[in-house]
Amino acid sequence: MKKILMLGGSAQQIVAIETAKRLGYYTVVCDYLTDNPGQYVCDKFYLVSTTDKEAVLEVAKAENIDGVIAYASDPAAPTAAYVAQKLGLPTNPYSAVDILCNKDKFRAFLAENGFDCPDAKSYTCEADALADKENFDYPIIMKPVDSSGSKGVTILKDSAGYEDAVKFAFSFSRAKKIIAEKFIVNKYSTNIGGDIFINDGKVIIWGLMNCFRGHSPNPLVPGGEVFPAKLTDEEMQKAKDTLQNMVTKLGLVSGCVNVELMLDNDGRVYLIDIGPRAGGNMIPIQLSAIFGVDIVEMSVLAAMGEKLDVKPEIVIPYCAHYVLHSDRDGIYRGIEFAEEIEGNIFRKALYKNDGDTVERFDNAAKALGIIFLRFDSEKEMYDKMDRMNEYIKVVLD
Repeated sequence: MKKILMLGGSAQQIVAIETAKRLGYYTVVCDYLTDNPGQYVCDKFYLVSTTDKEAVLEVAKAENIDGVIAYASDPAAPTAAYVAQKLGLPTNPYSAVDILCNKDKFRAFLAENGFDCPDAKSYTCEADALADKENFDYPIIMKPVDSSGSKGVTILKDSAGYEDAVKFAFSFSRAKKIIAEKFIVNKYSTNIGGDIFINDGKVIIWGLMNCFRGHSPNPLVPGGEVFPAKLTDEEMQKAKDTLQNMVTKLGLVSGCVNVELMLDNDGRVYLIDIGPRAGGNMIPIQLSAIFGVDIVEMSVLAAMGEKLDVKPEIVIPYCAHYVLHSDRDGIYRGIEFAEEIEGNIFRKALYKNDGDTVERFDNAAKALGIIFLRFDSEKEMYDKMDRMNEYIKVVLD
């Protein structure tokens, strides 16, 4: 039986573990959290941090694994590529994954390869960052170079709050490195996000959607994705060309890649964040429903070096997911869904049980769950997504 090493055992990663087992693979999971739910689903568990490359490499050698995957995990993605490359297993180049997982390296890559990108400056020392307070052309955005889910991110319209933004960004950086970059004025009210899937160096699934952030206490935190993205045909083609150009120049070979991009008023496409892994908030589940394929299965097979034979086509033309959350702390007692929205929901993934602690939704890690919805028209989709607060009640003590 072939073995697959899976980096991370969170609630969102269980679907990948279960898929790998269904495909007949022996599943080995590494996670540093003692209470991760994945350990109870996999065949073998190691209490090892997924960011400790050498420790994970030793696990991979001991288990004689055949493939490695960091499903829906930015921090673990470089480790997966490092271990796979060391052992001669299927992977995207470690150098490319390292670039994508570090925002300062990614900005440098974009500039060096002729992509549109904002002016940016990185810092490893808090004092150096603070000294530049008056040297920016505001507005700017301050963020860690190595975080995801909008953790540690602040938009500054002027220098007010600069010191707090610097400290906040450093607090979420594992590498203790942050980046400040010019804030780009978006042509549209939302960014374009979602996942693409690469096979033999070519993008075969374009899961580009409008990012939905309207109901979160923190407007930077993703609150859902709406398909299809609202772009003109010309803009969509330019976005696709830009992403394929990036894939080619980085030498990416296969697998799911999470993307976030935006267009300015001059029609320039800016690649904001690219994660060399499946998107969080169960984006692959949504896209699997839209395109009539199993993207989780495709991700596992790609990590194992298996040949993919898929023919994606749009079977749900109007589809969205919504992140369930609370705007305050409390004790979880359940979630009530109005009849008007219940008929649109085709799948629910709830993370909390009665009596669990709930925290205010100021970063993606504090989600209560995900719901997936289908609609009969674009108008119905946007009308209802804009009013989700009226349809969903989180019950707390």
